[in-house]
Amino acid sequence: MPSIGIDVGSTAAKAAVFENGRLAETLVCPTGVSSVDAAERLAAQLLARGFDPRGLPCVATGYGRVAVPYADRVVTEITCHGKGAGFLFGGGGTVVDVGGQDTKVIVLRGGKVVKFAMNDKCSAGTGKFLEVMANRLGVSQEEPARLARAGAPTSISSMCTVFAESEVISLIGKGTPREDIAYAVIESVVERVSVLVAQGKGAPYFLTGGLCDNGYFVERLGARLGEPVATESRARFAGAVGAALLAAEGEGRRS
Repeated sequence: MPSIGIDVGSTAAKAAVFENGRLAETLVCPTGVSSVDAAERLAAQLLARGFDPRGLPCVATGYGRVAVPYADRVVTEITCHGKGAGFLFGGGGTVVDVGGQDTKVIVLRGGKVVKFAMNDKCSAGTGKFLEVMANRLGVSQEEPARLARAGAPTSISSMCTVFAESEVISLIGKGTPREDIAYAVIESVVERVSVLVAQGKGAPYFLTGGLCDNGYFVERLGARLGEPVATESRARFAGAVGAALLAAEGEGRRS
């Protein structure tokens, strides 16, 4: 029987389907202003592909997990991300999940979460920080990484998104090239993430979340940590994958 995992994040809602022991389907849509609406949009997409979330084992996780009316059970992000990362990368290492509003570091041993740290007090070092800075530069969220490759070393010293944005405005006012500002923005995220990663247990490192497709960020994070950072395109679905695996194991099965 297929099983479904739903991960409603602050910026994107994701679904994963396991069938016959394999990851059969992944789906994503913007969360928008309503987690409930995002969950219903995912349900419609799943149904269109032949998977009825109201008739199959389903576990929800993420920022908006309580807003998934058809889920059998809600499970914490740490548990689901750890489970999903274990499936994608193997059972041991340090998982770095850069989300829209927070960053998580999860230490796995034998496929189990043994330690975690989380930055959920400030959006600095998250996808939201990059979004704010990209908007200030007048480019898409993907563009800063391309610009940064051609940038010269420049720094943003503030640890707060609001003050960091003020620094970017000041750099723009001084005529600093966008490439240099983009370099500073990416390095700022790398620095904040690496500080949190230091609370983990070291290599191997695995990156999940929305930045897993950002090759430049992956390179710079690896350089800062002194070890390569592994990732793959499905890594953004780690939370949903873990939730689907838990549903398949019966944690959340309908009675």
